[in-house]
Amino acid sequence: MTGGAGIANNVCMDPTDLGQGAARDLAEGEGLAAPAAEPPFVLIEPLRRTSPLIFASPHSGRRYPAELLADARVSLISLRRSEDAYVDELFAGAAAHGAAVLSATIARAYVDLNRDPAELDPDMFDERPPHSVHLTSARVQAGLGAIPRVSGDGQNIYRRRLPLSDAERRIAQVHRPYHAMLRNLVTETSAAFGCAVLVDCHSMPSSARGAHAPDIVLGDRFGASCHPSVTALAEATLRRLGYRVARNAPFAGGHTTQTYGRPAHGVHALQIEINRALYVDERTLERSNGYVRVRADMSRLAEALNVAALHKSLA
Repeated sequence: MTGGAGIANNVCMDPTDLGQGAARDLAEGEGLAAPAAEPPFVLIEPLRRTSPLIFASPHSGRRYPAELLADARVSLISLRRSEDAYVDELFAGAAAHGAAVLSATIARAYVDLNRDPAELDPDMFDERPPHSVHLTSARVQAGLGAIPRVSGDGQNIYRRRLPLSDAERRIAQVHRPYHAMLRNLVTETSAAFGCAVLVDCHSMPSSARGAHAPDIVLGDRFGASCHPSVTALAEATLRRLGYRVARNAPFAGGHTTQTYGRPAHGVHALQIEINRALYVDERTLERSNGYVRVRADMSRLAEALNVAALHKSLA
């Protein structure tokens, strides 16, 4: 690759070296619940998988269930400010480079797929959720748990307390099926290629970019969720495309990177946050003139990661 960056040879390993323990780690978790009326995700796969890459977009869903709209005290545009608007579209081109692309279809305001399902705000429900260390997490206290209390512009979403059974149903119908699919993709990809590189795709408000105002923030949990060479290649590629890139500040990675990123077992999870102002009007959430460029560049990022994987004989 140009720019002096490449993926290290030890990012992927021989699939036979994963061992039963690693396979169990990747496969464990809650099973697939009874599905909702429509699947809570869309999976785009090439005719033939030629890449260990998986792109996931947990916050780009644009379906707002009627029960949410009926209980909400805020407008639809306020709810939509929680979305990572059109991020699923920005990364859809990765499938042309042999990768799988998984995108949520249900709105983040209804259930947040990048949260631990136990991150429930006790003040939101008519019964106290089961005891968990996650009840007092910083995200829950900010109103951004698995069932968000506030919208993307900071307004309280609900006009009343919700039955705890509502939260349990949303998690069963949306959160578990999405993560069951993502877990299966990671497990199958690891078995086929000896590794999996999961890119968790997000966007951020322009006001949330931190002191140096980067265009893109890469989060690898300070190296805990992804091999440094993968992060370095993504950063070098994005910088070459003209973006200002930061690492781990103000976003180091969330539930997805923490859950799936296990570099020692050949599973690498990297979060990417794109400044929304680059491609949408943040007031109306309409696509702007920058949308076409950003979408093309995210496809180029997928291509660069895949070419590096093939060049290093990782597949």
